[in-house]
Amino acid sequence: MRITIDGKRASMGISRTIDPNKWNQRKGRAIGNHKESAEINSHIDKLTYNVRKIHQELMDRNELVTSKKILNILNGKGEKARLLLDVFREHNQEADKLIGISMSKSTVKRYWTSYEHTKQFINEIYKEDDFPLQDINYDFIKKFEVFLKTVRNCNHNSTLKYINNFKKIIRLALTNEWMTRDPFYNYKVKFLEVKRDFLTEEKIDLLWEKELHFDRLKLVRDMFIFSCYTGLAYSDVEKLTKNDVSIGIDGSKWVCINRIKTNTKSSIPLLPIAAEIIERYAGHPSVKNTGKLIPVLSNQKSNLFLKEIAISCGINKILTTHLARHTFATTVTLTNGGSS
Repeated sequence: MRITIDGKRASMGISRTIDPNKWNQRKGRAIGNHKESAEINSHIDKLTYNVRKIHQELMDRNELVTSKKILNILNGKGEKARLLLDVFREHNQEADKLIGISMSKSTVKRYWTSYEHTKQFINEIYKEDDFPLQDINYDFIKKFEVFLKTVRNCNHNSTLKYINNFKKIIRLALTNEWMTRDPFYNYKVKFLEVKRDFLTEEKIDLLWEKELHFDRLKLVRDMFIFSCYTGLAYSDVEKLTKNDVSIGIDGSKWVCINRIKTNTKSSIPLLPIAAEIIERYAGHPSVKNTGKLIPVLSNQKSNLFLKEIAISCGINKILTTHLARHTFATTVTLTNGGSS
């Protein structure tokens, strides 16, 4: 028996046999009135009736209807409607296992933040603990967008990033046939262009030459400057080891790594200041004990201390570890002979 719904098939044997000469292939029925044929035809009629009954019951309950689901119910296995937060949580738990392998810690953290936002949205807007995947529609997405911008106070681009995380869960559900309709089909949005901030050469020099009185501030300042002169993200600097430094064909030192976020190979020449920072921390206990290239505090603490450093230097910008990458892409690259 084969069932086809929306072009997708599921089949099963009906546990009956008959002489091929007594079988009408075109009609799918046993030939003749003898007992064997009558029993098989009766069995086929009963199966057909049950399949149509299951199909109608699913339609009446407005549930997801697939050929596989009908066969499962027919065979007594059943299939509970999948819930959004259950699937979202399972996805994130699998993502946790991939940190440092194919996903960065920051990316997985964003998925968990998206999960928490979605959970709060369902609880406050729909007054439910979870939401059936097959009931998610365009209206659900638009309400979620408004919720993120108002209740969670997210800006436009941050809102779209969280919705994109949510969209991946929908894609997962569609692939597994837990949904039959894509609620994002008519959902069209566009990220707003953001002007990236950066430090000028004068501000970098000011940071580098500033006399800081606490080791924690010196450490964070040096890590920030190192990122300015290498263009590496915080997550990449954090995992750098001595093995990532090699001598290039030009005889100078290079940092060669696979970037965590993109999993692409990056080869970066070590400019004098970056090389000096590495030497400065060669004897640091953290470097000696772990083999890391330079000691790095947590991203949260680094950004917190960078604000303190900016104030002490009179820099009227919000310094973050990510701003260092933009500084490399503009100021440092151009200063050292790169093109814009």
